[in-house]
Amino acid sequence: MQRIDHPLLSPSLGSHKTLTSFHFGQPGRGRKIVIQASLHAEELPGMLVAHHLRPLLEAFDAAGQIHGEVVLVPVANPIGLAQRLDHKPMGRFELDSSENFNRHYPDLAAAVAPVVIGQLGADAQANVGLVRRAMRDDLQQWTPATELQSLRRTLLLLAFDADFMLDLHCDCEGVLHFYTEEACWPHLRELAHFLGAEAILLAKSSGNRPIDECLSGAWWQLADRLKASGRDVPLPQACCSTTIELRGERDVSHAWAATDAQAIVRWLQFVGVLACQQPPEVPAPRCPATPLAGSETLKAPGPGIVVFAAEVGQMLQAGELVAEIIDPLANTTQRVTAGVAGVFYARIRDRYITAGGELGKIAGAQAFRSGELLGA
Repeated sequence: MQRIDHPLLSPSLGSHKTLTSFHFGQPGRGRKIVIQASLHAEELPGMLVAHHLRPLLEAFDAAGQIHGEVVLVPVANPIGLAQRLDHKPMGRFELDSSENFNRHYPDLAAAVAPVVIGQLGADAQANVGLVRRAMRDDLQQWTPATELQSLRRTLLLLAFDADFMLDLHCDCEGVLHFYTEEACWPHLRELAHFLGAEAILLAKSSGNRPIDECLSGAWWQLADRLKASGRDVPLPQACCSTTIELRGERDVSHAWAATDAQAIVRWLQFVGVLACQQPPEVPAPRCPATPLAGSETLKAPGPGIVVFAAEVGQMLQAGELVAEIIDPLANTTQRVTAGVAGVFYARIRDRYITAGGELGKIAGAQAFRSGELLGA
């Protein structure tokens, strides 16, 4: 195992943060897997999963049983981890720019297309190597102007050539759920089943360029550009990435983290990165995959106290009561009901809401939304 400390751009005199990565196995001898945790820095379950995963990877590495490379980034956002206001963590948005730490990553397909389109040929693996070299060159030429840009660049330099990238997050309150792009789903199906995902949300592109879609999206976008230009050359989906929501913010326990770490190990054995006598059996799915465009976000019709009638993980029918909004001044109760049938996979943690605020999400089976599909 090798530890690498990556200094970030210093934003102020006397201030300096570092991103740390742990590297297991041998680069270039098999698939590369990158696992990072808590890019939204107040979302801590993934950080604890990384804590439990590290000794397991160390044992496989010491025994020479890693066929490829695994990169673990337990604390993917040291900037956000240090941000607090009135004793509350502020790890989703950078306070200096108000930008979401998991949005606005660069468009790698647009960056490398002018370099690679004319050079791609009949050899699929040679094409993958050409595109990855172009990505590396583009990222190395990027001169960050801010600490946040230096964090984004460092994370991408660790993961641009990964075969799989797992971005570990969590919701406010929720069941384990799984976001990925449609092009990645055939390659990540087993991971969702090993983890026991209770909602699986698919989109061709969800918008706003989160890091997982920056990495995997570049490949299908380049393939689309090739098709549009009339070039009939093979370009595989060489990076498959996913955002894994590890339940809710308060679900930080050794029991959950050990279970999730073992699930990831079994998947790594299944894909041949970790040695095993026999590949583990894939568990039966706990839910079908549904379109992210079919996910309904419930919003409060007015301000008040939130009293949930539905629990996370509950299957709901359209019209079923999800929550009541109580106004103790006007002595009124407003009912919020499900507009679609599906699993109630996430809800807010706080129990006071302002008008128009988000209350929770239901994974519906039929797409009805378009445009930017992710929240702020």
